[in-house]
Amino acid sequence: MGIFSKREKIDWVQLTNSEQLDQVVDDSAKKPVLLFKHSTRCAISTMALDRYKRGFNSDVVMENYFLDLLSFRDISNAIAQRFGVTHQSPQVILLSKGEVVYHTSHQDISFDKIEKAISQLDAE
Repeated sequence: MGIFSKREKIDWVQLTNSEQLDQVVDDSAKKPVLLFKHSTRCAISTMALDRYKRGFNSDVVMENYFLDLLSFRDISNAIAQRFGVTHQSPQVILLSKGEVVYHTSHQDISFDKIEKAISQLDAE
């Protein structure tokens, strides 16, 4: 089953090809979209993913995309080029209306910070 369990409460959309980035932009027109870039061999990335999962609140309206960096590094490069955010691992990028509104990496990744960024969008 890999890093996902059947009981996981996050409905991840797996990024497996760079053409999906058009869908990411389209989705972000309707609601915020989070890109989670994860390295399956990195302890820091695993800790960041676990922290995100523990804090996750399904009441927050957003789409969650997941990128396995080891399998799809070319997509990470396409994300960096398309959205102008330098690649890091682990990394989260929050998009709204096709634009990056928040991004962070490593130990700074937490659902609380993402939820705060989304609430600021709602206030605008």
